[in-house]
This record gives sequence, C-alpha cells and structure tokens, in this order.
Amino acid sequence: MRDPDHHGIEIYADRPRALWEGEVGRLMTTLPIDVDDLLGELDDPAAEPFEGLPDGTGVGHVHLRVADIPAAVDFYNRVLGFDVMAQAGPAAAFLSAGGYHHHVGANTWESRGASPAPPGSATLRHATIVVPDAAELDRVIGRVANEDQEPEPRESGVLVRDPSQNALLLTAPT
Repeated sequence: MRDPDHHGIEIYADRPRALWEGEVGRLMTTLPIDVDDLLGELDDPAAEPFEGLPDGTGVGHVHLRVADIPAAVDFYNRVLGFDVMAQAGPAAAFLSAGGYHHHVGANTWESRGASPAPPGSATLRHATIVVPDAAELDRVIGRVANEDQEPEPRESGVLVRDPSQNALLLTAPT
C-alpha cells in the first residue's frame, strides 16, 4: 500500500522461523493480499472501528530507497553491524540482526543515483534501530563517528544518516 505521501507500507505476517531458516531469499516475495481471508480473521468486523495500531505494535522491518546498493550494504553491514541476508545485484539488499530474514531492505528501484529529497518534501523522518544495550550503542556510534559523520544526540537516542541521507535513530533499551 502507499500512504497519502506515496510512501510504501507493507503489511505482513511472518511464517514460523522453522519454515524459512536457511531459505531467506526464496521466502521474501510480494504477493497480492487476499482481502477476504484477511477480513475473515476478524471475530466481528462491525464490533470496533479502527482507531490506530495497538500499543506495543512493532515495525518488523523498513525498506529504504537508496542511491547505491554497495554503499548502503557497506554502511549497514560494516558500520551498523547488520548481516547481509540476500542481495539482488545492484538493485536491492536485505540486511538483519540475529538471523532474522531482514530488518532493513535497501533498494534503488526508484532512486538509483538520486540525491536526497529537498527540504520541505514529504519523506521519512527517521527509522529507529534498537540495539541490544548501551555498550553496543556506544560501539555503533563510535563506528559512525569514524566514518567522518557527526552523530546527533536526541532525547531518545542518537541520529545518524546512511550514505543516501536516510535518517536513523539509534537507541538502546533502558
């Protein structure tokens, strides 16, 4: 789906890990949604109107438009510490932590070689990356700083930018 600003929104449900472990590339696909089946999951469709996602709802992964896949892979892998799970040549890469199929998708389908969006554009404010603990957060921030980037402290974490200038808020559980 797309939001009113034309940002893509993917709604998905994971299969149990036992069904995809070791076969990440084969299982990442985009299929049309079966709306009747999805609505059939509701106990009583008329019971409650949608008022937003429930507290505690998490975003399992984000897909980011990037200008260059090798630069994105280098940053997310070497600097942030994600593992490369699958790559579609120079068009897309899927990276994760802890063996998950992907937490970050990076693609050039509409952005190969593109500059960042100009100020005032409707764009992603930031994606949040939660690292395991404060010590790991310090290590990651140090690696970002070693890339000649000045991490920006925020109330809830530290803002950094990938090579395509996508903003990432790094944070750790308190």
